[in-house]
Amino acid sequence: MATTLKLKKHVLFQGTLMCKSGLRIGGTETGIEIGGAENPVIKDPQGRPYVPGSSLKGKLRAMLEYKYNRVGANGEPCGCKRPLAECPVCTLFGPHKQPEHDLGPTRIIVRDAMLTSEWLKRWEDARAQGVEFTETKTETMVDRRTGVAARNSLRTQQRVPAGAEFSVEIVLRVFEGDDEETMKKYVREAVDLLNKDYLGGSGTRGYGWVEIKDIKVTDS
Repeated sequence: MATTLKLKKHVLFQGTLMCKSGLRIGGTETGIEIGGAENPVIKDPQGRPYVPGSSLKGKLRAMLEYKYNRVGANGEPCGCKRPLAECPVCTLFGPHKQPEHDLGPTRIIVRDAMLTSEWLKRWEDARAQGVEFTETKTETMVDRRTGVAARNSLRTQQRVPAGAEFSVEIVLRVFEGDDEETMKKYVREAVDLLNKDYLGGSGTRGYGWVEIKDIKVTDS
């Protein structure tokens, strides 16, 4: 592995992730209150919903893999170890399960996306009033033979409500010899593809339609 790479700078992509439909990224069911949703969303220790950087990074990676036919065997992430000119994924996100390579450090860092100040205030107000900030959606499966709800199929899903906004920060590490403009292009492209797809669970059923907007790009 190359060990002499010199870091030139960080490029920050800062924007707002807006939920255009209910967003579900699952958390733990430990300590669910009676009457609460059986499938809660992920929250920080204070109970505030957030978007894990790992979830966002994984989705951005997957979008580029599908766009450029870089999905690995059995649907696994790409681990081809090819340079940026041949693979837009491995240099930016790291080759999957390939600790030995010559690409250098992973270029992309994705921070956890926390509620914006406006939506944090809404969460605080809801908590003060004893009102649940998230929404609960009840679903069931329909038995195709009878046209009615299947037995034991009723379930509840907790979702971050449509309209909620989170602060997003994606960091691009640029080393000497890197093609900075090409890497920035791929970051923008991954974001654009995500905006046309979905984030989190149950996306094909209407969940997780998000838009990352108002992106500002600065050097640091």
